[in-house]
Amino acid sequence: MSKFFSYLATPEFRKQVIIAFAVVVVLLFTLFISLRYYTRHGEGRPVPNLKGLNIEKAIAILEQEGFRYQIDSVFILDKPAGLVTEQDPDANTNVKENRMIYLTIVSSQTPDVSFPDVVDKTFIEVKAILSNYGLKLGDTSYTSDIARDAVLACSYAGQKLQAGQKIPKGSRIDLVLGDGQGASEVELPNLVGLTLSEAMFSLKGASLGVGELTYEGFVQDTANAVIKKQYPEYRPDSLNKVNIGTKINLILSND
Repeated sequence: MSKFFSYLATPEFRKQVIIAFAVVVVLLFTLFISLRYYTRHGEGRPVPNLKGLNIEKAIAILEQEGFRYQIDSVFILDKPAGLVTEQDPDANTNVKENRMIYLTIVSSQTPDVSFPDVVDKTFIEVKAILSNYGLKLGDTSYTSDIARDAVLACSYAGQKLQAGQKIPKGSRIDLVLGDGQGASEVELPNLVGLTLSEAMFSLKGASLGVGELTYEGFVQDTANAVIKKQYPEYRPDSLNKVNIGTKINLILSND
């Protein structure tokens, strides 16, 4: 052991250590230079900014600059098909020639969505639901119903929609809403041709009343007189809504 420590103190050992250290430094320097040359460190060109361009123009630029490319697509509402929305690497990143550039473009194919169940929900709720499903609000119309601003029916392109029905994402949905006045309006019955007792029974069932009675011509048998006219008039070709309690004037005749 004493000989080993004595050898460590000799000039010969120090010489071997210096030689070994020099060899390691040379090897590391050679490796660094080789890797630098192999990877062409600092060489390359910046990636062009392709976002917002049409895919055809973006491809032309990449091919001119000597880059390869790979394309993925995604549907984005209100964006034109073929528009570049994302790129990797980012614009102005310094990369080598022939580097793969990944592009994301807007798809030209509109995906379908299942129409949600929105009937009887409030207008505000339905607006949020349609937005979450990627659908747009179209025209709104009102109909007589006790529930104000409740959605009573939905349609797309003139066709009534059912929950679960497949429609294109981004479609405009028309809504029919309640006006909140349904409880104060009833359907006006057609009383022409009825006797007075029959008309009174029909009016009572509709929560309406008998107004002024007028007899036309000579009426000998009032019990069998029939109604010739009524006011408000019943029109078969239109809605016949009147307020609850409205009194209906009647004209009767034996003829």
